[in-house]
Formats: sequence, structure tokens, C-alpha cells
Amino acid sequence: MRRLTAVFMVVVLLIAGCGDSGDSTENGSDKVTYLTAFGAVGRDAFAWVAQEKGYFRDAGLDVTIQLGAATGENIKVLSAGQAQFANVDLTGAWILAGKGQAPDIRAFAAVHQRTLVSIIALEGAGITAPKNLEGRKLGAATGSVNQLLFPGYAKLAGIDESRVEWVNAPPAQLPALLASGRVDALSTFLIGARGIEKAAGGRKSVVLPYSTFLPGLFGNGLMASTAVAQDDPDLVRRFRDAALKGLRYSLDHPEEAAQILKKAQPTADVAAAVGEITLMAPAVDPSGAIDRTRVADALATLETNGLIPPGLTPESVVDFAVAPTA
Repeated sequence: MRRLTAVFMVVVLLIAGCGDSGDSTENGSDKVTYLTAFGAVGRDAFAWVAQEKGYFRDAGLDVTIQLGAATGENIKVLSAGQAQFANVDLTGAWILAGKGQAPDIRAFAAVHQRTLVSIIALEGAGITAPKNLEGRKLGAATGSVNQLLFPGYAKLAGIDESRVEWVNAPPAQLPALLASGRVDALSTFLIGARGIEKAAGGRKSVVLPYSTFLPGLFGNGLMASTAVAQDDPDLVRRFRDAALKGLRYSLDHPEEAAQILKKAQPTADVAAAVGEITLMAPAVDPSGAIDRTRVADALATLETNGLIPPGLTPESVVDFAVAPTA
């Protein structure tokens, strides 16, 4: 009898072992990797809020949050299958898709309903209008939407693009690049203005939004590869809802969200993070909805201004099967 019991237990253990996979933890949670949009700053705090508040855990997810490095790099990591989800500038991703560089990536939620890409200079630098950028050095994150979108902005704003010198740098180094005078302005996100002013010793900034000439474009959004979205749409929906819950909480409690960010990433600047969360609020719909008509209009704007060739459709850049509706 003891022998039969022992054999039975071995069989049970073998059966249980067959249910394990490299993508699940011992408690059954699905393990996924998520990339922030731009390092560890206020606009990305919602992911750590979702982690801290248990929203991911409650959705059956074990999420590893890694620091992203702007549009182009995040797209490469998603395409390589090294992360399941990422916060990516949608406009930048669609420009890359038009170039055939991101054919297998789809958006499934919008974080920013309009682009926040802007030119930021310091007062007294002689840059108060787009035309003033000619003959100047312009800093930007390597592979970011800021450079991808600039040709269209330059065309509409009357800038001779050939007279602008680009200086690439990692996202975290951009404020110091401007404060030190190594560049004359930055092409970055308007919500980073307060952090830039702090790095410059309190000097006020001058902000020139791209949206003045390119209205109707989306900003950051949550993206995944088509393989992940099609193979496990439930996983995508669970991640989406938990992340958006963190986004909503961050907008309602910017100071607490900034402190949570600081706890997870000690080098984060709390005041700058609060500033980013506060400044981005008017551009955010916490539902994450992506309207098909608006996507079509955004693609038309990019096509009209020579940033993408004809052929992209809303369905080729957004997975509406897993995207929330308004």
C-alpha cells in the first residue's frame, strides 16, 4: 500500500510539473516585461504606481519594469521579443511603421491623446520662434519621435532644416546638455519643462509645441507586438486595465505618484515628476481610448507632410480588438 501511495504521489508531481512554463511564477502569475517611455520620469510614474498599489498583482501579473530609451529603441526591444509591453510615442512608432521598421507592433491604449513634442529653450537664448532654430544646435534623445517628426514641423514652421545641427544624447542627459550651453535648445516633451528649468538653476523656459503646426497627432501609448496581442489578448487586456488604473491614480495623486517613483528609482526628481504629471493631465484620457477616426486623421496628417508613404491604415497600427473604446 505504501508503494502504491508513493507511485501515486510521483505521478501527481509529474502532472503538476507539466503545467509550469517559463512565463508563469509559482503562484500562477504571468511574468511580463514592460519598458517605460523615457527612463524614470513623471510621465512614466503610473507603471510603478500600478506595481506599488498591487494593480498588476491583482490582474495576475508579475511585471518587471525596465527603463526605456525612446521610440526607436523601445520598438526594437518589442520586435525582438525582449519585452511584452512598452510605453512608446505613437506618432513616432507610426512614422517608423511607414518606413517598414515596425510592421509587427500595434498600439492598444493611448496615454496621451495629443502629442507633447516641443522645442524647449531657455529665456535669453534668442529662441522665441521656430525660425530662430536656424544656425543653432538642437539636442534630442537618440532615436526619439522628436527627430522623426521634425521634418514635418520644420516644413510647416518655415525652418530650413539643413541649417539645424542635431546633438544626440541619452534622455537623462538632455536637461544638463541645455543648461550647460552645449546646445541652444531641446526637441523634447513640454511636460519636461520644469525639470529643465531646475537643471538650469531656475531660468525660465520658452516652449514651442509641435502641435501648433501639427495638430491632431497622438502622444505616448501602450504597445505590444502582434504576436503577443494575437496569441494572448487576455494578457494584453489585463495589463492594459492595470496600467490605466495606475495612470488614473497618478493623475489624481501626483505627489504620491512621484514619491512612489522615487521609492522605486532613487535618482528620480520628485518635484520634476510632479510637474510632469500635472502638465500632462490635460492631454490624458484615463480610459486609454483610441478612436479609429482620429487615428485615420493622424495618419493622413503624417502622409500629407511627407513623413510616411501612402498605405498605412488604422488597423495596421492599432489592435482595436484589445484597445479600449471611449
